[in-house]
Amino acid sequence: MILPAIGFAVSLEDITMHLSSLWRYPVKSMRGESCEALELDSRGVKGDRLYAIRNAEGKFGSGKSTRRFRKIDGLFDFAATYSGEVPVLTFPDGTTLRGDEVEIDAALTDVLGQPVTLAREADVPHFDAGPVHLLTSGSVAWLKERLPGVPIDERRFRPNIVIKTEGVSQAERAWLGKFMTIGGVSLKVQDETERCGMVTFAQPDLPGAPEVLRTIAQENDLMFGVYAEVVVAGCISVGDEVALGSGWGSYAKIL
Repeated sequence: MILPAIGFAVSLEDITMHLSSLWRYPVKSMRGESCEALELDSRGVKGDRLYAIRNAEGKFGSGKSTRRFRKIDGLFDFAATYSGEVPVLTFPDGTTLRGDEVEIDAALTDVLGQPVTLAREADVPHFDAGPVHLLTSGSVAWLKERLPGVPIDERRFRPNIVIKTEGVSQAERAWLGKFMTIGGVSLKVQDETERCGMVTFAQPDLPGAPEVLRTIAQENDLMFGVYAEVVVAGCISVGDEVALGSGWGSYAKIL
């Protein structure tokens, strides 16, 4: 439900920012899709990582192994987009299959070399950590300065929201605990994002780059970008202005 607005003033930072790009990943650990607009609710980005590849043990495919997830080689060779609310998977050979086609599980099993199914999220979100992943252009520029000659691209870091900031700095590292408004949406920045080997993987137009993770580990203790939770739901679009503050302001809390 939505509580009434709390109603005290926000002290905004003296900074102007805008959304430069938006991303959504229909299937966990597969490549995703660039979007002009995203809908956000209490779960996070609507449709983001709503599906995952489930193995015979009931674990979900990921770029690393944890209590809930299992590293499945080859997932990142796939891409996924939405057709309405149905994910459409592009296989490494260019074949496409809708997630509701009867042969989808057999086709995935054949390519991945183990029994798997395409599973829709149930009670527990498929996220590794926070529901919304934020990155700034300043952080990408910061990494480019440290790795001249290495192709650095925001796609390596699988953000949902990329914010255009001035200069070369990891501004988002100072945003922990702060609130931001984007149009009618409000977010609270929670934690820094711990990176894994996926940032080094090759993808179309980007070669593999082990230097990326090594540099982030040496200079940032593996942290790059931040996670946020949704405080007020709504839609955001590329070009929207981003306002940063340290208080609740007139936000309405989602419960």
